[in-house]
Amino acid sequence: MSSRQDEVPKLTPTSERARRPVIYDVTRIVTRALNAAPNGIDRVDFALARHFLARNERVRGGLICTAIGPRLADPDLALETIEGVESLWREDGDAEEDDVYRSLVAALRSKEFAGASPTRARKAPDLLFLQRNWRAMSRWAPHLGRPLREAPHGAIYFNVTQFLVDRSWYMRWLTTRPDIKPVFFVHDLLPIEAPEFFRAREALLHPRRISNICRYGAGAIVGSHALAKRLRQYAAENGRPDLPVCVARLPVSPCFLTPAEPPAALEGVNYFVVCGTIEPRKNHLTLLNAWRELALGAAPPKLVIVGKRGWLNGAVIEILERSVVLRPHVIEAGGLSTPGLRRLLAGARALLMPSFAEGFGLPVAEALAAGTPVIASDIEAFREVGGDAIDYVDPLDGRGWLQAVRDYSTPHSPRRRAKLERNKAAISDSDAFIAKIDEFIAEL
Repeated sequence: MSSRQDEVPKLTPTSERARRPVIYDVTRIVTRALNAAPNGIDRVDFALARHFLARNERVRGGLICTAIGPRLADPDLALETIEGVESLWREDGDAEEDDVYRSLVAALRSKEFAGASPTRARKAPDLLFLQRNWRAMSRWAPHLGRPLREAPHGAIYFNVTQFLVDRSWYMRWLTTRPDIKPVFFVHDLLPIEAPEFFRAREALLHPRRISNICRYGAGAIVGSHALAKRLRQYAAENGRPDLPVCVARLPVSPCFLTPAEPPAALEGVNYFVVCGTIEPRKNHLTLLNAWRELALGAAPPKLVIVGKRGWLNGAVIEILERSVVLRPHVIEAGGLSTPGLRRLLAGARALLMPSFAEGFGLPVAEALAAGTPVIASDIEAFREVGGDAIDYVDPLDGRGWLQAVRDYSTPHSPRRRAKLERNKAAISDSDAFIAKIDEFIAEL
């Protein structure tokens, strides 16, 4: 049976119940100004930051790491920075305004053999973009804020990204303010559970983060019941069997909930999408091996890799850079906007997610919300997100992935049609997500 924290809360209008002051940690969020596009953690961070920083003065506040340590930040300045970065990211724009999306469409339509270098659709360096984003971030450099002793009594300190949580000097102020209740969003335990997929330093730092969350936390929020179970076990092993844990399913961007026609320019184009940073946990290698065989057949499909190049990915990058066989059929796309991804998914045969492990799997939820079929690894996180709406393949089953892509490539594929008819996964929106967190905080 689910705990009370896992139940869907009965929503009460905000004006009808007193809300506790929340000090929202904006340290990481202001550093994102130099990134060309948001990732999944960014989207969660920005959604919650907008919610908590836009409230009235009595119940809102910010915290940022300064040259002299963590200090209270100006919430109006933080909110202005967030809105500025989001406007530069084109989160509410049109896909046709996105240079990366337009480059992708051109590459997918091309019937010519690719040139000497692999096809990569990337956001071109934009001096104005960099200047504006740099100004958005650099304005925080001289910001020293106010001392933490001025924080409202009994406030919630909310850290959504675990940024700097591994540093004892950053967390120490909480020992001087025992009235403050720290709440942390835990996105995954993967660097602890599967350190081989991460840089050695990350595998060292993440246990420190989670241990500090267990030590200081008045509560933790996670995106799935599977992660909640593992976090509770880890907390119990680290002396916090009583750590309250709230499950709040990550929301998809509203644009994925809006019906969209497949791009007319891509009508009849047979292509698949895989979404995620190019790193070993995402298992791009299995797809590239499948595409190597597909490329030897007639009219092979194209594969669009949406995501930047990450870490420990030497073998994948070597294939992408040097494989003449794959070059006409595989396209990298870095810096694609959210509207661009939405339009791309509308015409795709399927989203492919062959990951070995995930904390949640936001691209899966986005694709299902958009009505795009999903072929994904048979792992616990994906089963919780998609239930029987997903076509599951073992991440190690290369032949199974090859066959699935072949089946979905066939016009009017029975296998694909069957999943389209069952694409009824429960998708969370921002309102339900934030309401669940508000309720959890109010009860601490």
